[in-house]
Amino acid sequence: MSESAPPAVTDRLAVTGIEVVGHHGVFDVERREGQTFRVDLVLALDTRVAARSDDLADTVDYGGLVTRVKEAVANDPVDLIERLAERIATICLADQRVAWTEVTVHKPEAPIPAVFGDVALTITRSRP
Repeated sequence: MSESAPPAVTDRLAVTGIEVVGHHGVFDVERREGQTFRVDLVLALDTRVAARSDDLADTVDYGGLVTRVKEAVANDPVDLIERLAERIATICLADQRVAWTEVTVHKPEAPIPAVFGDVALTITRSRP
């Protein structure tokens, strides 16, 4: 009997535009006054079981996930959005059904002495 690899996870769940005030940054003014951060999430997971059962227990509860992400951004300030994005990716991967995640952290109020639309970092992390 030959073993075949499990099918690749191709289903994606996206939650975009999560807005949270955080106090992240390397400058004192950023830590003191805070600023708005926006977070976009993409999660890769197999949704077939949930599609058959129509039961929230069989999929990622994105409402609960958003709550955890908001708490991660609102608390425990860090200097770099790289570290913040990594923290958020870890939260997303805590659910064993998530094969990989793409996290984008937007920092539209970054202290840059120029007119600009946004600063955004996107990372992709997967299970080892």
